[in-house]
Amino acid sequence: MASKRVLLLGGHGKISLLLTPLLVSKSWHVTSVIRDPSQKEDILSSVEDHPDMVDVLVSSLENVKSMEDAEEIISQTKPNYVIFSAERCSGSRELSDWIANKLTWMSGAGGKGDPSRTQAIDRDSCVHFIRASVGKEDLTKFLLVSYLGSRRNKAPWWSDEEWAAAQEVNNGVLKRYYPAKLAADECLTAAGNRNKDLQAIVLRPGRLTDDEPRGKVSLGETKARGNVSRGDVAAVAVQLLDSEYKGWIDLLEGDEPISDAVKRVMKDKIDCVGGEDLDTMIKDNS
Repeated sequence: MASKRVLLLGGHGKISLLLTPLLVSKSWHVTSVIRDPSQKEDILSSVEDHPDMVDVLVSSLENVKSMEDAEEIISQTKPNYVIFSAERCSGSRELSDWIANKLTWMSGAGGKGDPSRTQAIDRDSCVHFIRASVGKEDLTKFLLVSYLGSRRNKAPWWSDEEWAAAQEVNNGVLKRYYPAKLAADECLTAAGNRNKDLQAIVLRPGRLTDDEPRGKVSLGETKARGNVSRGDVAAVAVQLLDSEYKGWIDLLEGDEPISDAVKRVMKDKIDCVGGEDLDTMIKDNS
């Protein structure tokens, strides 16, 4: 069987640097997309025993202005799977601590800096790649790293207090990031529902930490507040890609081994899109 080819968008993010060796350990070939040539050494050093399994493509996601631009990269790299994990934000310590008390922190531009960058990367570039992925014969899976609070409606398993905290964060410190990320989440969900050959996965971690991965998580209908290590996010992403799971899946640190958690959400057909208006989502992204 030929090795799977993975297009990793945002290859120099902290999650992506942890993802790359895990993907290679599956004997999957990775094309890591970065914006700065100086980042190449970090990518290759993460897989120093298997450098032949990784290609590095220098191409800023900010310059992907159309579906045609995204198609050009997809045509060049010929992936079977696409991962969008363009993590660049951490924010100030005070902001991060405040969000930790309230709800979440995640991957993407995070609304930091020029608002146009948030729209260009977290919304527009991601949407262009999603749309460019549809209908490609050998491209079967697209995994988007989002964040736990990215939703329009209260999750049925959340308390009113949790939902109020989520709204406060989304409409406050993440007021630029939230609509951009939600638009991408909904676009991928609609694409996966319209095109059954595309396995659309929206992985939605809580506040990201650099703690050592524990290999144990809370996966599925989680609480609205909590942390999870980037290492565990990377491990869950790989196992989801190696499964038939599709849908929205929330992630926090917990006590269930990752392999067991993935099997459980598959068996129980858990999809955290529950509570959202799926019909409207599909119609608005037609």
